[in-house]
Amino acid sequence: MLIALAPCAASEGDTHPLEPDPLFTDTTNLPWVILRAVHRAARLDGVSTRARAVLAALARTVDAGKPFGEIYARRTLLTERAMQSERTFYRSLADLESAGLIDRAPQRRYVEAGLFGRAYLYLTPKAAILLGLIEAPAATGVATESKEGAGTRAEGFEPPSANVADGANTKDLSPTSFQKRQPGHVPQDLQRLRTLGFLDFLIFKLMREARESGKRLSDVVEVCWQHLRQAKRPINYLRALLASTTDFSHQLRTKAEALSSAREAERARTDAEATVSTLAGQSFVDAGGQTRYTVADAGATLTVESLSDGVIRRAAGQWAVGFVTALEQGRITLENPLHRISVRAEGGDRPTNIEAWALSQPRRELNSNVSDHLSKLRALCRRA
Repeated sequence: MLIALAPCAASEGDTHPLEPDPLFTDTTNLPWVILRAVHRAARLDGVSTRARAVLAALARTVDAGKPFGEIYARRTLLTERAMQSERTFYRSLADLESAGLIDRAPQRRYVEAGLFGRAYLYLTPKAAILLGLIEAPAATGVATESKEGAGTRAEGFEPPSANVADGANTKDLSPTSFQKRQPGHVPQDLQRLRTLGFLDFLIFKLMREARESGKRLSDVVEVCWQHLRQAKRPINYLRALLASTTDFSHQLRTKAEALSSAREAERARTDAEATVSTLAGQSFVDAGGQTRYTVADAGATLTVESLSDGVIRRAAGQWAVGFVTALEQGRITLENPLHRISVRAEGGDRPTNIEAWALSQPRRELNSNVSDHLSKLRALCRRA
């Protein structure tokens, strides 16, 4: 048994046919070039409104690949798209022809067959350029002087083009005017995050989160890099650091100051050792004349001799910096061989027998040979 062809709706009683939707439109998809040509035809100045409607219908019908070819369309189709009557349609064609936008070829006639062919419409080069179907030829700029003589202006330059209708829609289609772009490269001090699995866009996002938290991502990474590289989940760990209240900038400054102090101390030690090496074999005395300092072993050893009791000691540790500082400040001076140091006994005015014997002995200079022998003797004593 056949079912009724008319669409029906089920109900408790009789069936009623469904009413068709009164709204209907054409679902044809047109290329962008044709849409632009239709828009330009509808906005063309210098012709009548009816002529613009027919030109838009022709722009929709013409082949974009062959803008100068025949327009294969019947009068009924063109009048329907232009929404005009047949008489108004012919008046519109006359307006377009007088404006130099179309050519109406005469009706073709086949004499041998005794038949008449069709009469086709053609777009002129002027219309094809205005509709954007072909590129306009390059025009040379001609400088003309204005009436006021204030300057010159160039004629024949291309007017600015738009990719959409016009007006405020144009600026919204250019994202570069309002959208912030990320820099092309990650900063040099943050590129080591890539080794921990951080992508470039994630690094840029973390930089923004750090800025919103009042921090700098470079400071956080520099301070906590040793712990960050050992973390099992470095991304979560770094975000937790950004959310904390720790002042990483202060820690970085403190670390930089400590590193600078260490470098300064190392430089001072190096300079002091270089200075001491030039004083090898020389003796110095303090301001009170109670202590003699002798630089030996090519500046590697400093012997300290107390002239009051005759005990000779050896300086230990980093003595070069303190020795050079005391020498520069004048607390230690170079010993004069002709100067006799008088050591008085405690509570007495006459020199002791040890002092008299020491002063009666000839002075001995500590040279390189003696220093080498002393170094060998010390080495033998240590081995024993």
